[in-house]
Amino acid sequence: MPRKDYDKFLLKQLQDKAIAAEYLNAALENGSMNELLVAFRNVAQAHGGIGELAAMTELNRQSLYKMLSENGNPTLGSLFSLLKAIGVHLTFSPSHKKAA
Repeated sequence: MPRKDYDKFLLKQLQDKAIAAEYLNAALENGSMNELLVAFRNVAQAHGGIGELAAMTELNRQSLYKMLSENGNPTLGSLFSLLKAIGVHLTFSPSHKKAA
């Protein structure tokens, strides 16, 4: 599948809240902060884009772009606002790794 077709397919799939949640969970569990921010960017794009989410979250559009960039450093409050706008919530579960 060509990249452009895959991107369209991915964005269509991420419109489903359950799929978006699993996608974000996978990025969180398996990746770096950079990978998680890319996942958030993709989910944001699937849910109307940065402009629409900025209006829904009452966050500054430029701040959202910066927050979701490769070098982004979002605050927990900003992430909660974004998650609420896309209809996904954050949960915690015990790790299966032993603590050092």
